[in-house]
Amino acid sequence: MSGTPEIFEKTITVIASDLDELNHVNNVQYVQWIQDIAKEHWEKRASEEILGAYFWVVIRHEIDYKQQGFLDDELIIQTFVGELTHVTSQRLVNIVNKKTNKVLVKAKSTWCLMDYKNKKPVKISQEMLRVFYN
Repeated sequence: MSGTPEIFEKTITVIASDLDELNHVNNVQYVQWIQDIAKEHWEKRASEEILGAYFWVVIRHEIDYKQQGFLDDELIIQTFVGELTHVTSQRLVNIVNKKTNKVLVKAKSTWCLMDYKNKKPVKISQEMLRVFYN
């Protein structure tokens, strides 16, 4: 599909339960945010019909931890789609410290589109691609 993928973002504030024993954001929390932002983007952009017929499962995460996040930091989480195959989509995520504008995490995940009825991979249609493009 030609066009520019939509950048979907939200801002969060780091809370105590996001931290590990070293008092910085736990790596597992970053993975949760990466998955959450993907799901939120999908649910916000897809129609009720599409949401009722399909779902995504993650099959791979690649994560580069660049900087640490700390209690009360405001973070911007951004996501957009990258390369596609017939049944998979790469999703790129950046987590940025809002105050310093430094990238804390860069991630690339591969998601597979699944059919709710038969729980098998399904081809990503042009209609489906329009969900993610401006």
